[in-house]
Amino acid sequence: MSALEIIATGPLTTVQDTGRFGHADLGVGRSGAADAASYALANRLLANPEGAAALEATLGGLRVRARGAVTVAVTGAEAPLSVDGRGAAANTVLHLPDGAELTMGMPSRGLRTYLAVRGGVDVPPVLGSRSTDVLAGLGPEAPVPGAVLPVGPAPSGFPRVDHAAVAPVGGPEATLRVDLGPREDWFTDDAIATLLSGEYEVTSRSDRVGARLSGPVLERAPSRSGELPSEGMVVGSLQVPPGGEPVLFLADHPVTGGYPVVAVVRTADLPKAAQARPGSRIRFAM
Repeated sequence: MSALEIIATGPLTTVQDTGRFGHADLGVGRSGAADAASYALANRLLANPEGAAALEATLGGLRVRARGAVTVAVTGAEAPLSVDGRGAAANTVLHLPDGAELTMGMPSRGLRTYLAVRGGVDVPPVLGSRSTDVLAGLGPEAPVPGAVLPVGPAPSGFPRVDHAAVAPVGGPEATLRVDLGPREDWFTDDAIATLLSGEYEVTSRSDRVGARLSGPVLERAPSRSGELPSEGMVVGSLQVPPGGEPVLFLADHPVTGGYPVVAVVRTADLPKAAQARPGSRIRFAM
């Protein structure tokens, strides 16, 4: 059986798939790949099934060795790639012979890069998913140097293309479309106008749980002086603590929260949110 041996992990590498569904009533969130579009592209390039597990590397630094011949694809934030010291391309089908080493540098833009392998990373699932939920502590442990991750059986189909021409992800700024609510009535009209016209910066206090934003404060309506009982949260929620600066919930967000949610980022724009690194500027629009 083929496998990937981890040589280095960079700041954070986790195993991710499409996430675990149907357990929110037990306090278990979905988790899964933060940039679902880049993750899905990597699997499509390899003709993997939709939910095949891959590696999500934050700010690059991942280095792996093939144990047995494997076929891989790297997507998402474009990091410098090499195979046994020779440059390699992202968004491309790469064949690694037994013993070959793939090295991923730090991306110049974007935050998260995906390494998929034909057959998928075949670690044991937890509650139906191989995703690592860093908030709940569920799923496989984050790989460490020396770990050996088995690769599942190759799918019966074969890739239709060997390269995908896609635009670079990430960048110094992003505009995220939102739908207001469910608690926009907790804020003044001026606060809503500020949300839709102001500029926010992603701070270093951000992770897979959420992106903490620095920027214009959103004032609560004078009639809203207390706090909400805890209620359900979804990925993309813009929760506003008493300080007034919103927090954008990402893949490993809590399933409940007690601060009002002024708006929710649309699903199509969540990959852009997942690729916004600290220092990036974010605007919100309807």
